[in-house]
Amino acid sequence: MRLHPDYPALQVVESGAGFKENAEIKALALSKLVDQYVLADDSGLSVDALGGAPGIFSHRFARENATDSENNMHLLSLMRQESVRSARFICALALAKEGSLIRTFIGECKGEIAFEERGGNGFGYDPLFNLPDGRSMAELPPSEKNRISHRSAALAQLAEYLPLLNS
Repeated sequence: MRLHPDYPALQVVESGAGFKENAEIKALALSKLVDQYVLADDSGLSVDALGGAPGIFSHRFARENATDSENNMHLLSLMRQESVRSARFICALALAKEGSLIRTFIGECKGEIAFEERGGNGFGYDPLFNLPDGRSMAELPPSEKNRISHRSAALAQLAEYLPLLNS
């Protein structure tokens, strides 16, 4: 992670057991280097039939440095015989300042894993993630995705909290 041209690259080992812990690790590490509030994110896909996988390994589910397509194909191969296809995108946002964790916000977006990719928008697992209305996340215009996503849900919680921060 690169902070600023005047700062060295920050290397953080995401050693947490879940999204919340990894977001907190990143926020705390960065907050020790700057004199401002820091917001760090850890996000991914949790599939019920796979016991929550890919989870914190969402970005490298098929293998280290896997492409989105490789991760999607790996997920489809594991889900081939599954009838329960419920899943959720999860976003953890950790807010910290000066080496202290202030609060963590968790946002979710529920859906199901499709049988094939659909849509040309988005990235990652979006083409395989069907919303309750039947559209994949990759079929949504960016403005709609941004309004209903797991990140949007976490950011909405943060927005509610911010006025309380200095009161």
